[in-house]
Amino acid sequence: MPQFDRLLIANRGEIAIRVIRACRELGISPVAVYSDADVDALHVRLADRSERIGPPAPGESYLSIEAIVDAAVRSGAAAVHPGYGFLSENAAFARAVTGAGLVFVGPPAATLEALGDKLAARRSAAAAGVPIVPGTELAIEVGDTADLAAVGFPLLLKAAAGGGGRGMRRVESPEGVPDALAAARREALSAFGDGTIYAERVIATARHVEVQLLGDRHGGLALLGERECSIQRRHQKLVEESPSPAVDPSTRAVLLESARRVAGSVDFHNAATVEFLLDADRNHYFLEMNTRLQVEHGVTEQVTGLDLVGWQIRVAAGERLPDGVLQPAFRGHAIEVRLYAEDPYAGFQPTAGRITAWRMPQGPGVRVDAGVEADTDLRPEYDPLLAKLMVHAEDRPAAIDRLRRALDETVIGGVQTDAGFLRWLVDDDAFRAGDYDTGLIADRWGHGPPLDGDDARLVAIAALAGRAAAQDLATAASTPTDDASAWGRTARHEALRR
Repeated sequence: MPQFDRLLIANRGEIAIRVIRACRELGISPVAVYSDADVDALHVRLADRSERIGPPAPGESYLSIEAIVDAAVRSGAAAVHPGYGFLSENAAFARAVTGAGLVFVGPPAATLEALGDKLAARRSAAAAGVPIVPGTELAIEVGDTADLAAVGFPLLLKAAAGGGGRGMRRVESPEGVPDALAAARREALSAFGDGTIYAERVIATARHVEVQLLGDRHGGLALLGERECSIQRRHQKLVEESPSPAVDPSTRAVLLESARRVAGSVDFHNAATVEFLLDADRNHYFLEMNTRLQVEHGVTEQVTGLDLVGWQIRVAAGERLPDGVLQPAFRGHAIEVRLYAEDPYAGFQPTAGRITAWRMPQGPGVRVDAGVEADTDLRPEYDPLLAKLMVHAEDRPAAIDRLRRALDETVIGGVQTDAGFLRWLVDDDAFRAGDYDTGLIADRWGHGPPLDGDDARLVAIAALAGRAAAQDLATAASTPTDDASAWGRTARHEALRR
């Protein structure tokens, strides 16, 4: 077992809580960090100790290498887990952690430089013989129209230093480049502290499929199957499942081999994900390698029975991966949906406010990783992810049915969320058939008017009162609720009657 007595978690929200839970099971004392906005946050209260790292702005707190390393040293931690986002793929942060005599729970800094930088990762993948999406080989500067014309329009501008849809813009023509480039740079700089942008060609009707890797310091490499991540808005994932309904055994073998080659091009250990685009003919193209834990790691945990966060920590402590990890047994089907504070009826724009009601589903095959609770105030400085709802069942149809049931039990009051969209999705014909691509939301999701303040209040009141289920009259009225549950639907019905 790991020899770390104390571990600092350089993150916030649900991923900080997830790491805290792994620490508890390994007998390690977890230390939280917080900005002034998070002084009363759930992850702070669940940790054994907490350290202030600065004001609410991420650049002065969660992206401050000096503040976090100082907090780790102050706390007496032996190791630092970066979670995902923020500094998780920042080589300078990894070097600062190890330079302070602490263990960084992640790949080596040199690997972060080689693969965490998306441009460098493209070059490494091509050198390893893995197909890559056509794009620029260098960072884009103002006026690089010749290079972009060679890529072809439409294209995607992407942040070299991060993922999750941050710093990404689709551009249809050369005229749209200046504004999109400026916006992408601003967002990338805010999210990752690096405004470097490159371009890739848009692959039509593509699916986004990724392979989960876990490697130890002794040369062991586990290929933990693939995840389907094609349902996205603003180029950020909303739904993930494993295995992918689009991947047959022969395609899976090709994807795993390509992922192995990419990992073999560097000194890799710990957790990473190799991401691919899959076209209509099942040709695959390397997108990037995320040299960190992924938001959607839980679906892989459900189909393998492995604790990926626990193994991240154990690998960082020098343990070897046993045969049960190197040769995992896969079982059933898992689906994850992300519950966001955002308005799917207004382009999935983030929302803010106070959560007045919070009830998550339970029962067989249901898992919820949440970073908030009732009476939490949502801040605009941070990602609007509230929780990840995961289900596991013997096959995909059963998993979809379980997800429908779980969403019907979900109650979130006080803020607009994407739960109504997710409830619509589970009954969408294309999703149920597994016949979808990254364009599903744009092609199939219809928009309705958002809730007004009175309707939102009624939804929250009905949720707290626990009214009985009713028919989904809200859909018939083309009016969303701020939760997907029967309680929310009943509240809308009452509002219409009055």
